[in-house]
Amino acid sequence: MATAIVTGSGGLIGSESVRVFAEQGFDVIGVENDMRAHFFGPQASTARVSERLVAEVDGFRWEQIDIRDAEAIDRLFARHSRRVELIVHAAAQPSHDWAASDPQTDFTVNAHGTLNLLQAARAHAPDATFIFTSTNKVYGDRPNALPLQEHETRLELPADHPWYEGIGTDMSIDATTHSLFGVSKVAADLLVQEYGRYFGMPTVCFRGGCLTGPQHAGAELHGFLSYLMRCTATGTPYTVFGYGGKQVRDNIHATDVVRAFAAFHSNPRAAAVYNLGGGRAGSVSMLEAIAACERITGRSLNYTISEQARLGDHRWWITDLSAFVGDYPGWRVTVDVNAVLREIYAHNADGWSGGSTGPD
Repeated sequence: MATAIVTGSGGLIGSESVRVFAEQGFDVIGVENDMRAHFFGPQASTARVSERLVAEVDGFRWEQIDIRDAEAIDRLFARHSRRVELIVHAAAQPSHDWAASDPQTDFTVNAHGTLNLLQAARAHAPDATFIFTSTNKVYGDRPNALPLQEHETRLELPADHPWYEGIGTDMSIDATTHSLFGVSKVAADLLVQEYGRYFGMPTVCFRGGCLTGPQHAGAELHGFLSYLMRCTATGTPYTVFGYGGKQVRDNIHATDVVRAFAAFHSNPRAAAVYNLGGGRAGSVSMLEAIAACERITGRSLNYTISEQARLGDHRWWITDLSAFVGDYPGWRVTVDVNAVLREIYAHNADGWSGGSTGPD
């Protein structure tokens, strides 16, 4: 039976990948050492998710390995080399702010960890599809130079602007402020591309926007829709950083992300790069997201708007999906942002009211 290796298997995208590819008949090996609890505290721990996957998913095995441990990663790949057909690399340090507090850990997890996985795949499973969850932060703050107009609840591009429907991979990544997190992800992104080009491996970088879903263990420094809904439901104060709350993000449900992974694996190519997000239909400003959370919960959010934006943060980001849809025309976004928020609330409200500190 074919084997899939999923790093960050207890996280949002990793856990969804485990379930989807196990349903497709793969034996799935999850690489997860719960670094998220180290990054964001016990309320963001993935341990309960990993334990549930072990209990519920046939053919799933949980390996508590740190992706920075090159020898352990190589041994894992060597043990399963003949059967590995798919690698989903979703493990990461995902926060701008946290990266600035410990740049060495951020870089070794995001960049060196990715190198370890690529080299192990090259040595033991060079024909396996290698899927990397990159980020739109590889473009740094380049989107902030766009000619945005201020509307009542959001910043917006003019309708005749070529990127009105979304930003493509033709946006430059040079001469911008990335944040240290952005830099470590750029390094990993380029490594994945280079192993595809130089060694002919089937690799892809999905440069994600805001990836979300009901199982997201949102924290103040990462996972804004989940954390925003949690704060609204529980009365926890929330701070919006900069831009008057009119900054725009597009959001994509984890199920649609993993459907894109599966589509790519069905017809992989070397050194592919795509932007991946919810597109214009999945876009929302902070003010619009707050209003939606208040409407869904029936509660008012206790929030303040800081004048200080996070360094390198985007004022506006909507993803151009046309390149991926052109190559994989069977794929579409199926869950809109309001449905995502309703699902987050329905899945988590009881646990939040009971003082749960981890994802349900």
